[in-house]
Amino acid sequence: MTADEFREYGRAVVDWLADYWDRVESLPVLAQVAPGQVREQLPARAPELGEDFRAVLEDMDTIVVPGLTHWQHPSFFAYYPSNTSGPAVLAELLTAGLNVQGMMWQTSPVCTELEQHVLDWLAGLLGLSDRFLSTGSGGGVIQDTASSSILVALLAALHRASSGRVTRDGVASGRFTVYTSAEGHSACEKAARVAGLGAAALRTIDTRADFSMDPDALRNAMKSDIAAGYIPAMVMATIGTTSTGAIDPVPGIGAACKEFGAWLHVDAAHAGVAAICPELRWIHHGVNDYADSYATNPHKWLLTTFDCDACYVADRDALIGALSVLPEYLRNQASESHAVVDYRDWGVPLGRRFRALKLWSVIRWYGGEGLRAHIRHHVALAQQFAEWVSGDSRFELMAPHPLSLVCFRLRGPDEMNRQLLEAVNATGRIYLSHTRVRGAYTLRMAIGAISTRDRHVADAWDLLCREATRLQTG
Repeated sequence: MTADEFREYGRAVVDWLADYWDRVESLPVLAQVAPGQVREQLPARAPELGEDFRAVLEDMDTIVVPGLTHWQHPSFFAYYPSNTSGPAVLAELLTAGLNVQGMMWQTSPVCTELEQHVLDWLAGLLGLSDRFLSTGSGGGVIQDTASSSILVALLAALHRASSGRVTRDGVASGRFTVYTSAEGHSACEKAARVAGLGAAALRTIDTRADFSMDPDALRNAMKSDIAAGYIPAMVMATIGTTSTGAIDPVPGIGAACKEFGAWLHVDAAHAGVAAICPELRWIHHGVNDYADSYATNPHKWLLTTFDCDACYVADRDALIGALSVLPEYLRNQASESHAVVDYRDWGVPLGRRFRALKLWSVIRWYGGEGLRAHIRHHVALAQQFAEWVSGDSRFELMAPHPLSLVCFRLRGPDEMNRQLLEAVNATGRIYLSHTRVRGAYTLRMAIGAISTRDRHVADAWDLLCREATRLQTG
């Protein structure tokens, strides 16, 4: 592809995306294809001769769009959002065009230093303390997802708990345990498996009435494990659980971790960015005092194209100690001077994309004021929706709803709620998901798409009410 061809088709791609964003509201939110239908439209073998890029754009309309569930649709309420925005997409294009490999400072100094700087910016916006800044003993790093942050936090925790023995001799050198609540993300169990501890090392801690982890139950579990010869390695607290949006009491959990020497990782994948708003910063109570690591996803609710997880550690030495491997071919003067950070030591992959460009672009385009307005808008919409639910005697709220997730259901049997969810999703007008709260089939209204406005939430409520009436009277 020549430079002139790249210009021509590049403009065409930007035009196509802009047109898609303009028309996405007119499309059914949930993909309307059957299993295998997409592949039936594709040639059985790769082409021998190259094709014009126009053919790709044509297939975007005929093959790709019909097979999409539209995460950027204003009536996408099924899961936590996966925001994108103009500045993020343009920065992603720059990232792809530069295509640097940022494994070390030397391989592209700006890739490292811009990442350090923009994560310090974000830490300031979130109200995180100096413990998590690159100018101190800790610092931030962009991982692909919060799942990876959980894994590297566990590896750092094992390194610290064993004084380096696990890094050298493996997990068989001790009997280690990991703790999270019954509402905690499944990625914690997966991290335990990947780290070689196995699912049996995971302790699921009971929750309180608001679905947050019970610190007393955590302390009792850790005491029992220590008495049985186990070593508590890590506790994962959650700010904004996937199922109900519960916020764990970090001060109580942190005190238990300090008492028993366990690493505290705070998973704030979805909700953490809400702390950009001063009135919502209470969700981080205890993080600055107790967390050894913390992670939140700008690619969920902060307008930054997937993938971009902001992971912070208070002590970078434990993380680097667990993950640093230095073959001869990576040795260089800059690294050996200890004047630079080599992010290859901060995660699992050696190769690293220039993800900081998109977060940098988003923060510069919107500014703190614009980002706060974005979060506040969605929180206000969720509170309005919750008022409608609580004002209709046919429905009930199932969990606290301080941010942008509302868990609710029709009073009555699970089957009726399942039918309600299937009915509204089948219309193509909205897309909701479900969970179980205290065993009851529960609908989730997760508000967060960049284009969602008051009318979209009102239309969703109207549709839910009409379908509920049909089910109850039919």
